[in-house]
Amino acid sequence: MKVVAVLPARYGSRRFPGKPLAKINGREMLAWTLEGTAKATKVNEILVATDHKEIASLVEKEGFRAVMTDSELPTGTDRVWAAVQEEDFDIVLNVQGDEPLIDGKVLDLLVDCFQDPNVNMATLGREILNADDLESMNTAKIVLNHKSEALYFSRFPIPQSRERDAKPLCLKHIGIYAFRKDFLKEFCEAGPSQLEVQESLEQLRALYLGATIKVVQVESDSWGVDSPKDILKIENIMKEREENG
Repeated sequence: MKVVAVLPARYGSRRFPGKPLAKINGREMLAWTLEGTAKATKVNEILVATDHKEIASLVEKEGFRAVMTDSELPTGTDRVWAAVQEEDFDIVLNVQGDEPLIDGKVLDLLVDCFQDPNVNMATLGREILNADDLESMNTAKIVLNHKSEALYFSRFPIPQSRERDAKPLCLKHIGIYAFRKDFLKEFCEAGPSQLEVQESLEQLRALYLGATIKVVQVESDSWGVDSPKDILKIENIMKEREENG
């Protein structure tokens, strides 16, 4: 299998314009994400799909390939597809450019899922450790079948229980994805489904299309950057990791 990791990196974020170029400990956020992604051993190539020349220049300075894409593309997944549709890859990983603490090992775990020919798509989840994760509408939850395949994603706590102290049966979703290239094409060409619009969760389109989504359970959390105030949080985590070796 030939595997590519694509980092969609759009300049014009509404909440955080220029986010990929924001400095974390004096280095651009996207550069940190590229470094972590490059530690994956089962990825053959790393691309950055961007709409901005300054981001493309940074990518090339870091030793990777940038692909210019239309700034009007509606989602990061569409940007990923635009970058790879003419490329010769079997598996496509969608790694958000605002994940400066990404661990390349989890990307290898996603690639391993495609040893099963029935898997169309793979993603990550972790145990829910507190009530905030369970109740927060900003946190997507996943319920699985006995083969660790996604049954449903929701922003609501699922499944609902009449027992107040029942242990959550769902996982917290971590939004890193891997696709078979042919399914990524089908996914992007299908357009939004009513389910994904209601929940505001793009991954529900895959379930609507009948895809098999393998979910890898990991212990690490996702530390994406959504706003400038998250920069300090990331710097503190980096400092703590450095102090702990």
